[in-house]
Amino acid sequence: ESCVFLLLRNFTPFTKIKLSTAQSINIFTQQVFSPYLNFHRPCFFPIEVTDNKRRIRKRYPYEQMMTPYDKLQSLSGTAHYLNSGTTFEQLDEIAYAISDNEAPQRLNQARDDLFRSINKSLKSDA
Repeated sequence: ESCVFLLLRNFTPFTKIKLSTAQSINIFTQQVFSPYLNFHRPCFFPIEVTDNKRRIRKRYPYEQMMTPYDKLQSLSGTAHYLNSGTTFEQLDEIAYAISDNEAPQRLNQARDDLFRSINKSLKSDA
């Protein structure tokens, strides 16, 4: 969770928020930001290469770039790691509901709407 928090903190401006707006940020994180990270944002996954001095070096080849969900699917025997009642078919529906190009547009729109509502609530209290 700390990695997701750091990504969210880099993605959003650093401002103090009221406790009443924390719920809307939590909803944004769960419904918009986390699905974007897991299903649409590509990441590099390392491969370990041993050099001549027997040091293990990590390399990040372009061929290993994929979304975390694609990486999960590429590994063998990962179905038992899913929560009970969750299948890859259900996750496929979520992943392929929108395109990888449309996902960041929706994310930016949801972020703009979220901070517009936060700014409006801060101005109304002042």
